[in-house]
Amino acid sequence: MNIDELVARINELARKQKSGGLNEEELEERAKLREIYLGNIRSNFRAQLNTIEIVDNPAHEEGNNGLKH
Repeated sequence: MNIDELVARINELARKQKSGGLNEEELEERAKLREIYLGNIRSNFRAQLNTIEIVDNPAHEEGNNGLKH
C-alpha cells in the first residue's frame, strides 16, 4: 500500500468514525494504518536529518555561532 492509499484509507475510517462509529475490526485497522503512517514519517525525517552537515565557518562566528547552513 503506497502512502496515498494509506492516507485515503485513514481518512475514510475517520469520516466513518465521525458519522456512525467503527467496529472492533475497523478500530484495529485504523490503529495499524496510523502506526505504519507514523513509522513512515519518522523514517523520512531521520533520513532528512542524516543528510544535514554542519560546517564550521570562522568568517561568520558572530551571527550564527560559526555554523554554515
